[in-house]
Amino acid sequence: MKRIQTMKRRAQAGFTLIELMIVVAIIGILAAVALPAYQSYTKKAKISEVILAASACRTTITEVYQTHPTGGSAAAGNDWGCEVNTGDVAASAPSKYVLSVKTDANGIVTVKTTANQFGDATLDNKELTLTPYSDIALTTPMVTPNDWGKQVAGWKCLATTIPQTFVPGSCK
Repeated sequence: MKRIQTMKRRAQAGFTLIELMIVVAIIGILAAVALPAYQSYTKKAKISEVILAASACRTTITEVYQTHPTGGSAAAGNDWGCEVNTGDVAASAPSKYVLSVKTDANGIVTVKTTANQFGDATLDNKELTLTPYSDIALTTPMVTPNDWGKQVAGWKCLATTIPQTFVPGSCK
């Protein structure tokens, strides 16, 4: 009887080598699937920062369009008051992933990404534009001074040089 109890204790002493190998294999498979998904997620988060950098300009341009008197003089490019680092100098970049925020006379906001920060050549030193539109269908872009006094109905995000897999849903 004593011998049976001793055998039971030995049998329950730990895991076998095959059980440990199965666990390691499962962890390896999960890591192989999760790692690329995580890398894609982090790149999307970085591009979201690029879109966020244009938000101050979106607000400013929307307000100027709506409150500007009809027939007034148009703003010049980079003269809306929300631009950052229009000289494209990395030392004075507004953030780690945004090199510059520029505008044109019609209120189109262009955000340029920094070089060598994304770890992906398809995202480094690329541009993303936000364009104000006067209709909800986003078919008629705002054109100063014809649209002074009108409400900006929406903004269209164009990331023509950035792969769509990394562009957040708010920009598709």
